[in-house]
Amino acid sequence: MPRLNRPACRAAVVASLALQVFFFGGWGVKGNDTGGIIPYRPGADEHALQLAGTHCMQYGKYAVITSVRPWYGDYIGFVCRRAGRWGPAYNGW
Repeated sequence: MPRLNRPACRAAVVASLALQVFFFGGWGVKGNDTGGIIPYRPGADEHALQLAGTHCMQYGKYAVITSVRPWYGDYIGFVCRRAGRWGPAYNGW
């Protein structure tokens, strides 16, 4: 597995947590190494890819948004994909 840039990962995780607390009151991304969900709120779709990307970065993968159900109380779905197999080559984020 490629080595992750630790300071960049920490900064991304802190930014993601700040977004989650601001938009979701502390309840944000739920998932594992294959993907997950983000609760939908008005305006959340603007930050969904960043939140999903931070989640997938923990596993050395990148995020792809698969579904957006734009109703309050529904979810934004995403999958985590391994770089190089389905998408762009890993560049060290």
